[in-house]
Amino acid sequence: MSRWQDLIRDVADFPRPGILFKDITPVLADADGFEEAVEAMAEPWRGMALDAVIGVESRGFILGAALARALGTGFVPVRKPGKLPGATLTAEYALEYGSDRLQIRTDALPPGARVIVVDDVLATGGTLRAAVALAQRQGAHVLGAAVLVELGFLQARDRWDAALPLRAAATF
Repeated sequence: MSRWQDLIRDVADFPRPGILFKDITPVLADADGFEEAVEAMAEPWRGMALDAVIGVESRGFILGAALARALGTGFVPVRKPGKLPGATLTAEYALEYGSDRLQIRTDALPPGARVIVVDDVLATGGTLRAAVALAQRQGAHVLGAAVLVELGFLQARDRWDAALPLRAAATF
């Protein structure tokens, strides 16, 4: 296990009773750990022609922006409703503890843009699938998705499009 993985802490009963939350904020607070984590996420995508990294609110913003910088490309945010100015596309998705919606600006990506989608944790996969769907509805070519942490016991890969590469820097 990498040193940055040792920084991830478990928080019981957050955000609801029965949920074991993987808190990545200690990784973000440690300069070396953060750099190692971003490099681990970047490695599978190096050398690919990318136009943008799409990051999912909110920890996906932090990781996605850092990953975009590491890969030398732009960053596009996918946000909760009402947070982006201008015309947006919306996707609803299921969480392990409810449902939510995401939006992307209709002018965020040109048709055919080559992108990857980034989030912090892959739990059930609903958030990541919704962000991929938004990018595809805009006409982007999604090359894959990246997460810092995958919760393997929730088996999100069983519901993932096998033709779309999904890279996790760490699996718990």
